[in-house]
Amino acid sequence: MITISNVHKIFNKGKANQITAVNGISLDIADEEFLVIVGSNGSGKTTLLNLIAGTILPGEGTISINGREVTTLPDYKRSEWIARVFQNPLSGTAPDLSILDNFRLAALRTRPKGLAIGVNDAFKKQVREKIATLGMGLEDKIEQPMGTLSGGQRQALTLLMSVMDSCKVLLLDEPTAALDPRSADVVMRTADSLIRDFKLTAVLITHNLKDAFTYGTRIIQMSEGLIINDLNGEKKALLKQNDLFDWFA
Repeated sequence: MITISNVHKIFNKGKANQITAVNGISLDIADEEFLVIVGSNGSGKTTLLNLIAGTILPGEGTISINGREVTTLPDYKRSEWIARVFQNPLSGTAPDLSILDNFRLAALRTRPKGLAIGVNDAFKKQVREKIATLGMGLEDKIEQPMGTLSGGQRQALTLLMSVMDSCKVLLLDEPTAALDPRSADVVMRTADSLIRDFKLTAVLITHNLKDAFTYGTRIIQMSEGLIINDLNGEKKALLKQNDLFDWFA
């Protein structure tokens, strides 16, 4: 699904504050794989996610998604394949619009912004049914402005919105970092369910080692722009939480 070949990213090249954020990484992420990336601050994990998303472009190397090279494509041209949930619950939604209108925009994410999807009774029912799965009691508040919700509520809704339109890749950029434990648990369980139900390829960045242990089918650890640990399949399943703590000892 995602092929990263010898990718480099250097910031402030040739200057005194030059930083090599990603140092020649090659990585294949299989179709329907749920990859978790961990690493200390400055390890390069967020840069790698941004390279996949197209928010930044590599200095060297190539990136392909679903068999198409996208190395030089910006993020908005990768929306055909990619949906993203950011660390900040305020990102990715229109605060002044209602929950319902936000869902309508999400349903039109990769389509011309015409009247292809209207806010009719069928669409309202679809939105209410999806929101009800969260167990947050928001299904009867779809006319409420998104900006009046808590961070946890917005993040959970953003996850649901990410699959309202066609999507093959879900990028999760520390989605629970700003949330209380209860909301974080809802968000991660929702993300895991959506990834399984929609057969998505997913990449999660997290500092929460419990989540890194609990979720995903593969885990990599980054340090100084390199991948230093890579466990998938049975090796990931056999990983103990203490093993993760040892990685950072």
